[in-house]
Amino acid sequence: MSAADTEKALHEHLKTTNSVDANDSKESHPGISKVVIDPDAERKLVRKLDWILLPLFTLIYCTNFVDRTAIGNAKIAGIEKDLGMVGFDYNIALTVFYVFYIVSDIPSNLALKHFGSVWLAAMVTSFGIVSIGTAFVKSYSGLIATRVFLGMAEGGTLSGLTYIISRYYRRSELVMRIGIFFGVSAPLAGAFGGLLASGLLHVGDIGTVKSWRKIFLIEGIITTGIGLLCFIIIPTDPERTRMFTPEERALALARIDADQVVHTHGRKEPTTFKLIWRSFNINTTLCLLCYIMANISFQGLSLFLPTVITTLGHFTVVESQLRTVPPYLVGVVWAVITCYISLRMKQRAGPIFVSGLFMVLGYAIAVGTKNSHARYAACFFSIMGGSPIGPLELAWATDNAAPDTIRAVTSAIIPGFGALGSIIAVWTYLPADAPNYHKGNSLNLGTTSAICLLTIIAAIYIRWENTKRSRGGRDYRLEGKTAKDLEELGYLHPRFRYQL
Repeated sequence: MSAADTEKALHEHLKTTNSVDANDSKESHPGISKVVIDPDAERKLVRKLDWILLPLFTLIYCTNFVDRTAIGNAKIAGIEKDLGMVGFDYNIALTVFYVFYIVSDIPSNLALKHFGSVWLAAMVTSFGIVSIGTAFVKSYSGLIATRVFLGMAEGGTLSGLTYIISRYYRRSELVMRIGIFFGVSAPLAGAFGGLLASGLLHVGDIGTVKSWRKIFLIEGIITTGIGLLCFIIIPTDPERTRMFTPEERALALARIDADQVVHTHGRKEPTTFKLIWRSFNINTTLCLLCYIMANISFQGLSLFLPTVITTLGHFTVVESQLRTVPPYLVGVVWAVITCYISLRMKQRAGPIFVSGLFMVLGYAIAVGTKNSHARYAACFFSIMGGSPIGPLELAWATDNAAPDTIRAVTSAIIPGFGALGSIIAVWTYLPADAPNYHKGNSLNLGTTSAICLLTIIAAIYIRWENTKRSRGGRDYRLEGKTAKDLEELGYLHPRFRYQL
C-alpha cells in the first residue's frame, strides 16, 4: 500500500469513527453537538475561567510551596538547636520529604480522578494540619515523622491541579495557564513565606509556641483554612460545577468535545507498552534533564536562601527573612513576562535559554566574588531565571507529545522523575561549605550551564527534524501502515511538526 493510499484509508476510518462518536456524544450530553462555538462567547468564557481558576490554583500551589519551604525559615530561627539536630540532620529531613513526595504523586492523581476535586481539597487540608503539628514536635524523630506525612499529603498537588485545569481548557490554552499558576506560585510563595516568617518572629509568643514554631503554626492554620474552603469553592467537573450558567456549561462541554475531536478524532487509542516506551523520546529526555537541573538549582537555593543570606552580613533573624522577599518578587514578574513572551513567540527554547543565562550569571557571581552586595544581587538573578524554567520545560515536552497516551505519560514523566532534582538539591548547601557555599554554587553553575547547552541541542534537533519532514525524509513511515497504525504514530507522523 502506498503512502497516499494509506492516508486515504485513514481518512475513511476516521470519518466512520467520528460518526459513531458523535452519536455517543449526543446520548451522553444532549445538545452539546448542536452548540455553535461563537468566538466572542468563547473568549468571555475563557476570561471567566482565567479569573476564577488561575488565582485559586495559584493560591493552592502557593500554600503547598510555603508549607514545604517553611523549614528553611525555621532553620535560621533555631529549629536545629531546639531539636538537637547536628551534621546532616537538616538535609536528611528535607530528603525524607521529597522521597515520599515522589512516591505518593501517581497514586494521589489516580485517587483524584476517582474521587474528584474533593480529594484535592482533602490534600490541602491535610498538609495544613501536618504543618500545625510540626509546631509542636519535641524531637528530631518527631520532625522526621511530620516530613513523611507532609510529603505524602503534598505529593500530587501539581499534577492534580494540572489534571483539573485540563478539564476546562483546550490543549492550546493549557500550556499558558500551567505556566502562569506554576511559574508564579513558587516565587510568590517564597516571597510571602519570608515576609510572613519575619512578621511572626516579630510578634509575641503564642502560649507555648515560640520562635520558629510560630511559623509552622500560623502558616498551617492559613493553609488548613484554605483547604476547608476548597471543599466548597474548588470547581468540580464542567458537567456539574456551579460556576457556569446553563449556556456556559453547554459551551464549555462543546469546547472540550471539539478539542478532543481535533486531536483524537472522537476516540482515544488504548494504552500499550509500546506507546509508553515511545514517551521516553529524545525531546522528552532533553526536557526532563533540563527540568531536573532546574530543580537542583532553584529548589536548592529556595530551601537554603534564608541561610545563605545570613552569611552576607550581620543581620538579625528578621532582617534575613525580609531580605528573602525581593528576589522572589522579581521572580514572579519575570515568570509572567516570560510566559507571555513564550505564548506570543509560540516558542519555548528562546525564553528557556535566556532564563538559563540569568541563572548562570547569578551563580557565576556567587562563585567568583565574596562581596556581600554582589552575592545578594546574584540571588536575584538565580531566583528570577529559575522561576519560569520548570513550567516552560513541562509545557515544551507536552507540546511535542502525541498521541494521547504519550501526552499523558510525558506530562507525568517531567514533574515525576524531575523531582529527583529536588532530592539532589537538598545536599547542595552543606554546613561544612558555609559561609561562601562554594561547592553548592559551583554545582548550580554547572547545572544551569547545562540547561543552556541542552536547550540549544534540543532546538537544533527540532529544526533538523522538522526540516527533514518538510523535505519528505520521514514519509517512509506511512508505507504499509494500517489506519490504526497511523493513528498511533503521533509525534512520529511525517506531518507532525515539533514546537520549537
